[in-house]
Amino acid sequence: MKNRDYKNFAPGVLVHIYNRGNNREKIFFNEQDYKAFLFRVGLALGIDVEILQKENLTSIPYSRIRIDAKKNLFKLHAFCLMPNHFHLLIEQCKETQISKLISQICTSYAMYLNKKYKRVGHVFQERFKSVLIESNPQLMWVFSYIHMNAVKDGIIKHPSEYKWSSYNDFAGTRNLPILSKEFLIGTFGDTKNFIRETLNFNAKDSNAKDSP
Repeated sequence: MKNRDYKNFAPGVLVHIYNRGNNREKIFFNEQDYKAFLFRVGLALGIDVEILQKENLTSIPYSRIRIDAKKNLFKLHAFCLMPNHFHLLIEQCKETQISKLISQICTSYAMYLNKKYKRVGHVFQERFKSVLIESNPQLMWVFSYIHMNAVKDGIIKHPSEYKWSSYNDFAGTRNLPILSKEFLIGTFGDTKNFIRETLNFNAKDSNAKDSP
């Protein structure tokens, strides 16, 4: 898998987006930070604030955050937020490019983090990375990689133990409003196959060395 120029984003493409903290520093320090990021993802996808506030993982105290976004421009198919980086699997549905979506999320979150922790400077390391999904095997690998990230890094032993990924939404125990699940469940066939393929995942089976 090769990094793709962000200018090549087009309707119908599916892209693995990831970025990490500047100098590999943390970008999430506590539960409120993870929620603040997911809340912004939801706003950028055009999801109503009232819907986001009903879910524990996407709810935050009253905020004046304003992200100008329309519905149905993008679909989020998977995510994982790690202490110093994040992964998003996003589909661009219309002409508005994924780069605009990510810029809105990261700019707003960086302002939040700097204000909260009284810090200055860059929060994220350079421009986000993007990898175009070009085949079903690649899609299945990336999907499993995202959901096994916390296991791979030794944070937990089973992906169901980590609530800051979309694993539990596909395993059937949660239903976050920010996710579009039908496409990827269709790719794996059913939930049982998704769980089996995910748990059998081995990061060494791929040449995708450009991920965090």
